[in-house]
Amino acid sequence: MSDSVDSLGALELIDLSVPLEDAAVSEPMPPSIHYVTHEDEGLAQMQQFFGIDPDDLVYSNGQGWAIEKIEAITHTGTHVDAPYHYGAESEGRPARRIDEVPLEWCFAPGVRLDVRHKAAGEEITVEDLEAALAAIEYTLSERDIVLLWTGADARLESPEYFQQPGLGRDGVLWLVEQGVRMIGIDAYTIDRPFADMVADYRETGDGRHIWPAHFAGITREYCQIEKLANLDRLPRPHGFWVSCLPVKIARASAGWCRAVALV
Repeated sequence: MSDSVDSLGALELIDLSVPLEDAAVSEPMPPSIHYVTHEDEGLAQMQQFFGIDPDDLVYSNGQGWAIEKIEAITHTGTHVDAPYHYGAESEGRPARRIDEVPLEWCFAPGVRLDVRHKAAGEEITVEDLEAALAAIEYTLSERDIVLLWTGADARLESPEYFQQPGLGRDGVLWLVEQGVRMIGIDAYTIDRPFADMVADYRETGDGRHIWPAHFAGITREYCQIEKLANLDRLPRPHGFWVSCLPVKIARASAGWCRAVALV
């Protein structure tokens, strides 16, 4: 037991998450957070629940509790998408929702792939993934959590945040074929920006340009972590673990998570 405790104490925890923030510029559907403070609503609520006067709150000098009321979609902030987000079925079976995703997928060895050379709107191709793996001399293993390092998180809280590259259908399916079940990205979406997909659709009339990376999850089951951050803080491209355990929301398509690297 002592050796296990010593080993855990040697771990460095690196926060890979962004906050869920009121009226965030980096969210097309920004959340709303109502803050209940100690001296106002928090005090009034405690008076209502306990039937007391402020003077009765001796320990807190007459102040109440603090809580927050959040109105937000499950895809706000750093979050894990379940297969159900992409479609009602995955691999011909009812798609798993976030409370059905295996925990083993959410706590596994991580590998960071450097794709910072890809311009905004470009597709991260299978060739790009293979080159990034070759550059770090790494072969993917079953259940590895792949983290795509685009550098987009440096532009968080600005309109430029949405200028990012993204995976296509081929890239997702290739990663899943290597045994990957969780793909993360330090950008708003794992696909290319909406505007680029729409432009390609309007030019060609081909609906396959719309959401191809997400919709690949209908063919092959996988999860993704969107809106990661701080991948530049990882001291090496592999040889660490990732925890991205999502909030267990019944029957939901996604769950917020506090993604962390254990180095």
